[in-house]
Amino acid sequence: MKKFAWAAVLLAAAPLAMAAAAGHNWLATAVVTPGGHRLGNPAAPTKLIEFVSYTCPHCGHFFKEADGAIKLAYIQPGKVSVEVRHVIRDPIDYTAVVLAECGDPRKFFGNHDMFFARQDTWLDKLQGASKAQQDRWYNGPIPQRLRAIAADAGFYDMMESRGYSRVQVTACLNDTKKIDALLKQSQSDGKQFGVNSTPSFAINGKVLDIHSWEELQKVLPPAK
Repeated sequence: MKKFAWAAVLLAAAPLAMAAAAGHNWLATAVVTPGGHRLGNPAAPTKLIEFVSYTCPHCGHFFKEADGAIKLAYIQPGKVSVEVRHVIRDPIDYTAVVLAECGDPRKFFGNHDMFFARQDTWLDKLQGASKAQQDRWYNGPIPQRLRAIAADAGFYDMMESRGYSRVQVTACLNDTKKIDALLKQSQSDGKQFGVNSTPSFAINGKVLDIHSWEELQKVLPPAK
């Protein structure tokens, strides 16, 4: 009788839990994880990790093609959560990662979206940089290099559009403890997950041999 009673309680509670999940704004539910940032229902049955590089054109293409669809069809209904982890490939990546992570963690996903949404513009600026400019990116103390890249790429203005002052941006680029930790986390993920190209994806902890939205759609649960 006790087992039956508990079963009845659970069955009665299940529709209520589903209704609560359905009515929750999972697009506003973001947390810092041990390795990155997660958006969506923490109890989602499908947990997707995106390993991305801000300087990777394929990652930029993936973002523009898939981000809206993933948020509306998978994250908001509560069936998929998405965790972003950084792959730092070069000093430019490093700079963008440091600024995406700058300040209040609640601003991360807005910063992240901005770097990909404007990727074509700032990459064009850097590709047109002079040799003297590029020399500053690869020589000197790390904070000095990052500040030079941020200036040449227009990152100070971009961050200002997100509500940051120049002083705040410079402080993030000078925070050696934080910037060292971000690089070590990227290197640790590379070893742990064996990620050697971007974008890469893991579902429920298993890294998949897929690198595009077309392929990823096939392994996600059916869209609502």
